[in-house]
Amino acid sequence: MQLRCCGRNGPFLSRIGLGTWAFGGGDYWGAQDQSDVDRVVRSALDLRINYFDTAEMYNAGASETSLGHALKGRRDEAVIGSKISPCHTRPDTLRERCEASLRRLRTDRIDVYMVHWPIHRESIRHFTDDPSAIENPPSTKEAFLTLADLQREGKIGHIGVSNFGVRQLREVLDLGVTLAGNELPYNLLMRGIERELVPFCRENGIGIIGYMTLMQGLLAGDYESFDHVPAVRLRTRHFSGGRELSRHGEPGIEDQSWRAIVEIRAIARDLERPVSDVALAWALANPDVSCVLAGCRNQSQLEE
Repeated sequence: MQLRCCGRNGPFLSRIGLGTWAFGGGDYWGAQDQSDVDRVVRSALDLRINYFDTAEMYNAGASETSLGHALKGRRDEAVIGSKISPCHTRPDTLRERCEASLRRLRTDRIDVYMVHWPIHRESIRHFTDDPSAIENPPSTKEAFLTLADLQREGKIGHIGVSNFGVRQLREVLDLGVTLAGNELPYNLLMRGIERELVPFCRENGIGIIGYMTLMQGLLAGDYESFDHVPAVRLRTRHFSGGRELSRHGEPGIEDQSWRAIVEIRAIARDLERPVSDVALAWALANPDVSCVLAGCRNQSQLEE
């Protein structure tokens, strides 16, 4: 397993990292057995996968708890990345939430601590229904200066972000805060970061951690059509805004997206490889991407 430095001064991450959203079980991915999690995490470490990506919102903290349990006795072999919700970034709340994540993870440090989405009304409304929190979001300055304090105190190793655009990244960098990485959606059907974000991150020494590498199963050959995909996974502009739980209200590009998936599957057949191999290899081929994430529910998925 190759390691790559995340950004100019970040941690060295395995090129493939383990996404842990399913850990702990929950409504989004369904039930998850802890014994499977334990086997997956220990086998991942044996295979030299060292990066484990979680968040406080994943299954209401159960993902962090499950990961912490699975890393017992092997914590120092792992690089843990966790994320705080943008609605929790006022200084006092941020500290409380960081401490709660540390307890759940059974550790005294989070190696890469990221703000999950930019701190503004449109993102916060997806994390809370509290109107006061939505209308009066925390400031980026108070959030990231608090993160810098936590870093100096040793609670977190590196500061990161997730889903930040160029404007938000500039705002953070102008505070004098060093960012190790930006976790972004990147796969064969989601290439929007290539035009502006990738060059900006490269020029400013910010690593890129790619998520949704398999587009939540669509690039793993798991579905016969979009109608077989759970509604909660059909929220991007690839899909019709008329679908249940859609967040964009636009026509979408379902015909084009499905044709692309069919063609990608044909390439995989010609190569006599699983579609997931093609999707992972494509994302890994981008030299600006430090690490790509794949979720594994059991050991057979991990070994594949």
